[in-house]
Amino acid sequence: MAEEEDEIILSELDDEELVEQMHDDLYDGLKEEIEEGVRILLERGWAPYRVLTEALVAGMKIVGDDFRDGILFVPEVLLAANAMKAGMAILRPLLVETGAPKMGKMVIGTVKGDIHDIGKNLVGMMMEGAGFEVIDLGINTEAEEYIEALEREKADILGMSALLTTTMPYMKVVIDEMKSRGIRDDYIVLVGGAPLNEEFGKAIGADAYCRDAAVAVETAKSFMKRRHNMAEA
Repeated sequence: MAEEEDEIILSELDDEELVEQMHDDLYDGLKEEIEEGVRILLERGWAPYRVLTEALVAGMKIVGDDFRDGILFVPEVLLAANAMKAGMAILRPLLVETGAPKMGKMVIGTVKGDIHDIGKNLVGMMMEGAGFEVIDLGINTEAEEYIEALEREKADILGMSALLTTTMPYMKVVIDEMKSRGIRDDYIVLVGGAPLNEEFGKAIGADAYCRDAAVAVETAKSFMKRRHNMAEA
């Protein structure tokens, strides 16, 4: 019986307590609780964008910080990101209707010849968790596919991932193709994957190498901020 008494009834919490509880539930990867929390806040008249930023994005920031600091590991972060995705599925159509501000738009994919996608999926989920719109091209992505998606989606950022030393050089193929079309400077190019490092990122002409998903989010945010400042200037 004692256990039952400890059960938290989300609908009985006030707004502040509910948001804090949702941060905990995200951290623990509790998908159904996140869906319920999102619905309760919407029923209470919260704007979809407020639910996104205060309940989900703020919660994922805690996950991201602990992942960066080595307190959480990939399996836990994937669970949290899945719970976040469940909440996002409810909010996305509402956000479109209300024209909520977006952080930016990212096209992401694992490069040609490479079929690893856990790291890429994690980056995509964490970017969504930070308020970016993410177009995921999947694995084995050719230069043409990246470029078509960037132009079609009017994206801000290209994210490329590779887990094999043999597929890493293909990132340069994509960047060189962007240069030859005169569109390289239109996009922020972020690269990542286990065998990469900062030197490699510089050598191929990427804007930044991101060692993990948390770093990718911070890097993307700072580049977008710079872009906005330049546009305003």
